[in-house]
Amino acid sequence: MHYHDSDDLKRLGEFKKLAPTEFSAFVELDKIVGREDGTIPRKYRELIAIAVACTTQCPYCLDVHTRAAKRAGATREEVTEAAMLAAALRAGAAVTHGALAVKLFDQAPASQAASADTRK
Repeated sequence: MHYHDSDDLKRLGEFKKLAPTEFSAFVELDKIVGREDGTIPRKYRELIAIAVACTTQCPYCLDVHTRAAKRAGATREEVTEAAMLAAALRAGAAVTHGALAVKLFDQAPASQAASADTRK
């Protein structure tokens, strides 16, 4: 069994029945990516969506937005660069969270430090 199966998307019809208000709101929000009349051109909207999908690790989003980006005129190189930008930002988040970890460590009371004997 594998967890990512495009047939799973057929279950979204159930969402419409089970949570109609929330599902309708989601559908309307999701439409903003595909806008043709936005300040950001469609191709770049799709490349942004690809980068976000790489970061959120959504295979369904990658499938939808990669195809849409190609239809909007994106190149393989642009898709690759969007993925690498996402990777750099995700790595940056790990580094900045590391800085937060050091700050929190420094703020922890000295009484919480292990003795030299227990650190071995």
